[in-house]
Amino acid sequence: MRWDNLAEDPGTGGDSALFGTSAVTTRTFDTPEFRGITFHEVRARSILNRVPGASRMPFEWTVNPYRGCTHACVYCFARRTHSYLDLDTGLGFDSQIVVKVNAPELLRRQLASRRWQGAHVAMGTNVDCYQRAEGRYRLMPGILQALRDHANPFSVLTKGTLILRDLDLLRQAADVTEVGISVSVGFTDPELWRTVEPGTPSPERRLGVVRALTDAGIGCGVLMAPVIPFLGDRPEQLRATVRAIAAAGATSVTPLVLHLRPGAREWFMSWLRAHHPHLVERYERMYAEGAYAPKWYQRRITRQVHELAAEYGIGPASPRSRRALPEPAAQEAPDTLEPTQLTLL
Repeated sequence: MRWDNLAEDPGTGGDSALFGTSAVTTRTFDTPEFRGITFHEVRARSILNRVPGASRMPFEWTVNPYRGCTHACVYCFARRTHSYLDLDTGLGFDSQIVVKVNAPELLRRQLASRRWQGAHVAMGTNVDCYQRAEGRYRLMPGILQALRDHANPFSVLTKGTLILRDLDLLRQAADVTEVGISVSVGFTDPELWRTVEPGTPSPERRLGVVRALTDAGIGCGVLMAPVIPFLGDRPEQLRATVRAIAAAGATSVTPLVLHLRPGAREWFMSWLRAHHPHLVERYERMYAEGAYAPKWYQRRITRQVHELAAEYGIGPASPRSRRALPEPAAQEAPDTLEPTQLTLL
């Protein structure tokens, strides 16, 4: 594995790589929830990642305590990041998890730097910071404490129910700074969920998180993503999803259509050939021009969801709440000397 290849020039001195080979400890745990999963524990050299300038993200900085994700979403755009470490972007992405064990202490130190200007920090925009591994490594409480203690604004996007463990910390942070929470629920169809997001909590449980956060006084929006063409985009499916989101008390709903970048595209198409071979040709036509569905299709889905949201009494995210709801980005950027964050959509 190329753990040192994340530097622009290893000969420039200083912290030229995010972590080195000597810093990696590999572990496996023989428990049912972690069977078949390998954890690569590293001591990162930087934890604040700058978003590429070409991104349309409404924030400039992210924190990612993990690489790889046991949610195993077949469409996950972040799969390509595993190739930077010579790790497999398919099953390897789902089962080879890089854990930045020093993330909380490192973030606290970087937030205290005179160079840090207190910019908004987004989490969960690469892989989920509340994936299964967080139950064992417990990195997020320390990260939230550091952000709270520095009154640094932040947002979290997650599919994980484990965020409720940190409810008290979120409330404490919200008392001193701007906090944005969003939960990702692209559909409520149970069969679709089981096949495309096999490692995630069910949509019903995720909507339970929205309700719990709302009841605790923390506004929570829903990123309705991805809307999957020909599998999750029928009018009755969209209606059922928006109705459930509204019933959970979400402050907003923002739809985003499936996009297929290199890395994710190959894995998703392989899954599609195995589970829905009759759709392969339709997908090849729809995504013939690149990673994104045609604009007419995106506009149609957005219009339908917004009309349903208005019917059920919710709307799209406001400018203030959209920090946790990134828009499609123009391009992605590889890791460099100053760590950069791949864009979510």
